[in-house]
Amino acid sequence: MSGPAAKSTPTASAAVASVVTTHPILGVFGVLLGAMIAKCTGQLLSVGLADLRGALHLGVDNASWLKTSFNAAMMFIGPFSVYLGGVLGPRRVLLACGALFTLISLLLPFASTLPIMLALLVLAGLTGGTFYPLTLSVVLGNLPVKYVLLGIAMYAMDVVFTLNIATSLEAWYMAHWSWRWIFWNSAVLTPVMMVLIYFGVPWQPLPKAKEGQPKPTWSGFFYAGLGFALLVVALDQGKRLNWMNSGTIIALVVTGLFLLLAAIVHYLMLSHPLLNLKFLMRRNTILLALVVIFFEFSMLASLLLVPNYLGSIKGYLPLQTGPVMLWVGLPQVVFGLLAIYLLKYIDARLILTTGFTLVAIACLMNAQLSSAWSGANFWRSQTVMAIGLGLGINALLGSVILQLINTGALSRPIDGLTFAGCFQTVRLFGGQLGGAFMGHFLTVREQFHSNILGLGVQRGDLATQQRLFGLSAAMAPHSTGANMMIGRALGILDQQVRQQAFTLAIIDGFRLVAWAAVCCLIVIACMTRVPTQFRQVMAAHKAA
Repeated sequence: MSGPAAKSTPTASAAVASVVTTHPILGVFGVLLGAMIAKCTGQLLSVGLADLRGALHLGVDNASWLKTSFNAAMMFIGPFSVYLGGVLGPRRVLLACGALFTLISLLLPFASTLPIMLALLVLAGLTGGTFYPLTLSVVLGNLPVKYVLLGIAMYAMDVVFTLNIATSLEAWYMAHWSWRWIFWNSAVLTPVMMVLIYFGVPWQPLPKAKEGQPKPTWSGFFYAGLGFALLVVALDQGKRLNWMNSGTIIALVVTGLFLLLAAIVHYLMLSHPLLNLKFLMRRNTILLALVVIFFEFSMLASLLLVPNYLGSIKGYLPLQTGPVMLWVGLPQVVFGLLAIYLLKYIDARLILTTGFTLVAIACLMNAQLSSAWSGANFWRSQTVMAIGLGLGINALLGSVILQLINTGALSRPIDGLTFAGCFQTVRLFGGQLGGAFMGHFLTVREQFHSNILGLGVQRGDLATQQRLFGLSAAMAPHSTGANMMIGRALGILDQQVRQQAFTLAIIDGFRLVAWAAVCCLIVIACMTRVPTQFRQVMAAHKAA
């Protein structure tokens, strides 16, 4: 499926002669579709967890392991994908894992017991988790230079747009089809990905170890992947098991950290032909990794805080929450393309700054929240948030690509694999860490506000008595006696206090994200200007 080297189209690696298929665009669409499938599967599982509980007759504790098993497996295979991609090549890995992922997705709804379903979800995470880490390397290795910025935009839409559309998609499946389509969605799309990859990604011979060069070993990647996976399980189950008050959580954290330490020691003791951690010890690379973590945390404003408020306070179902979240996804397409256009002429750091500034403004707008707000009240702030995220994610990916170009990693496969594996690990683990921290933060702040509000709601207090009298009068027609009337009034008052406490906690969450965006602006200000910008890359391509 590959043409002669003399006729191959110049790719993002520019100075490096590479074998490119006659249909490189197909391969790029294939890996981008794979990244979307992996992200969408995890989000559908998260959004549809309540529906799965009802369909499978599971308790809250048992059902919580559905999402945890999939996320932990995705985390495990992230670092290990560097090894697989280096030893077998992206094409072999994606086609083999795509076939297995399709079969597992078909079988998941037929799992007869919870252990079988958990085992299948682990296998689904192990196979589908290879899609994301290998996407960026295939895009840069097969896409002509003039289309690199468009590839970045499509990759960015995979990350953000998929997350926002998943709620509406899951609600539509539940309303019109079945909960089984939470899994079958992947079974339908993955074969399409495989066809695109088969015709679009070049077949590369298995790499042969050079004389005197050490053979690749899997043990270090295994230790790192398993260590991160155990930490993800601890983060996912920490709130339910009361964090460090649980022996299980302590064991998971200690074992995970020990395995990560073992992976580092293994790397230091043995030279590895597929990994170059020293390449990551650069100022902009480290700062960009921090920006990725801040970006993952910023997305919680629209992915976690808004749905939590609408579901808990207003009683919205996913079918009603979906349009509010979809409003974030749609403008991102327009402003994402605008960001890609601006990257040709403006320093990516300026676009990043603008994006995170708008995210902070949107969060401060949402901090004016009250318990009277409905979904329509979020539209203005969600529009500002969409513009900020659209500019931010495209500028962030553009900065990552420029870092790869300026460090020469595109001409060194080892450094490219290391870079891709590192950022995939940072993205996954940073997202899990941010989600766990925000969940714990909301719980603590809700308890705080509940205690403060409770101090003002005391029996005998004039305002409390007036509220109880009013509620009792409203409940009189629906009660058979004075005791029932007062009991219902007290229940309503308690519910109102809880609603106000949770609303104030959500407001604190928006403020926290706004402060995180401000901290990210400081990190961006510390980044150095790279010597080669996209306009120089494009100019060099035209000159060639």
